[in-house]
Amino acid sequence: MIRPTLIGSLALILAAGPAFSEVSTEAVTSLAAPGTIDTRAGKLEFRDGVPTQETAQKVYDTLDFTRALNVYNNSFRGASALAIVKGFQGIGANPGDVVIFSGLMDSNSLFLTANADTVYYLTGLDLSKGPMVIEQPSGGIGTINDMWFSWIIDIGAPGPDRGLGGKYLIVGPDYKGPLPEGGYFVAHSKTNFALYAARANLVGNDPKPAVENIKHSMKVYPYRPGAFGSSIAQALDGSVRIAGEPKIPETKFIEGTGRSFNTIPPSDDRFFELINENVQNQPATSYDVELAGQLAAIGIVHGKAFKPDERMKKILTDAAAVGQATGRALNWRFAMKHPEWAYYEGSHWGNMLWEGGAFFETPPPVFEAGMFKPLPPTGARTLDSRAAFYYGYTLDSPGMIMRIPGVGSQYLMGFLDSEGKLFDGARTYKVILPKNIPAAAFWSFTLYDNQTRSMLQTPQKYPRAGSQSYPSPAAEAARDGSTTVYFGPTQPKGVARGNWIQTDPKKGWFTILRLYSPLPSFFDKSWRPSEIEPVE
Repeated sequence: MIRPTLIGSLALILAAGPAFSEVSTEAVTSLAAPGTIDTRAGKLEFRDGVPTQETAQKVYDTLDFTRALNVYNNSFRGASALAIVKGFQGIGANPGDVVIFSGLMDSNSLFLTANADTVYYLTGLDLSKGPMVIEQPSGGIGTINDMWFSWIIDIGAPGPDRGLGGKYLIVGPDYKGPLPEGGYFVAHSKTNFALYAARANLVGNDPKPAVENIKHSMKVYPYRPGAFGSSIAQALDGSVRIAGEPKIPETKFIEGTGRSFNTIPPSDDRFFELINENVQNQPATSYDVELAGQLAAIGIVHGKAFKPDERMKKILTDAAAVGQATGRALNWRFAMKHPEWAYYEGSHWGNMLWEGGAFFETPPPVFEAGMFKPLPPTGARTLDSRAAFYYGYTLDSPGMIMRIPGVGSQYLMGFLDSEGKLFDGARTYKVILPKNIPAAAFWSFTLYDNQTRSMLQTPQKYPRAGSQSYPSPAAEAARDGSTTVYFGPTQPKGVARGNWIQTDPKKGWFTILRLYSPLPSFFDKSWRPSEIEPVE
């Protein structure tokens, strides 16, 4: 019950007039909506602060477009992960089958910025029926990601087996059963499907030893609770039933070299159909609530049909067009918005990962005196670097961007020539690598098609040059120790075959310089490649 004194007080306040009578006119005006205002969404009209029906529709159209654009840029990674799975299915690879590139990857298949330097071997892991075991071969380098390209665990040299090989146990989100006490490297996935991707270096410029090791050692099979890894003592408390060792099926290897198949999501409105399929396939809790909200705002909800009407279809088409333009702008024209992505001052060589690291939040740790020194978290997602990365590249791992000499590989992307112009496939260019190239293992350039972001298709088949003599001759150094590599439609006179990468006169291209086992002079920037210059 309200007391009389309180009622009396309220009456006095109301009698005194409007509560904002002493607020400045300027402040009150700033709170109000004008009669009309011209905006990016068009002319907006209000009647005493209330939007007209036409204005409300413009606002809703703008909201839907904005959210669809956010979905495109923030969830391209999910569509890309599913596109890889579908690409493997297209060549007959089921979950657990290993696609291996025994003769290295070439330009026949469409993969986002893959290389022609190492032996790739990849598989999909169906975790919906229980955990899966991977017997990892020695000498590997790779990672396991979920269906949103969220990192699960590294394998091989950057992983806990440190390149010696071992058993990995990957556990899905719905598994509630017992796990082993030891014997496995255990990691958990938020999705019911996971992607395993690894590569192995050549041995003496020959891929065969690596291929033989992989085919002899790699196994993929379901985990059996109570078998290896579980002691009798663990069974005594009733948490697990003692079991014999599972019958390990023979691993099926599917050759990828020379095959033509696609692993890249569409850039038009069909992208949204693909991302919806990923949402329906995976648990609703496998992606963060913010992204789930963006998806739901345009009609993509786990467990519900995605049925955009004609109005929404047009908005999705526009959002896809702007979305792919965003990915391309952030790669080819990154300096316009993010000059800090340039690796050297005043250079067109860049890498977006140094801004926020592998998780797009905090730059990678500093490495000093044999120890990593993490930088303080920024607490902010680097959205542009994430959008740029996933539009042109795949998978995620802390090992992809770290400041430790002699481990892993580092990348410099080149999208523009020394004059800031796009590369013309009909022209010839050159780049000079000073002596003492900082790569303890080997180095290489690979050329990519601007449109597909896959290896450039020319009669050369392997559009690369580097220090390895396979699959193309090794580049030759000059007397002063420097190495010059040429890019052009025809081999320049007097230039060795290994120092030239063929281009297509009808197509543009970009390149990545890879330094495998990078040395300190890369990190302290005392070694620097030239810009890529036109040759007249």
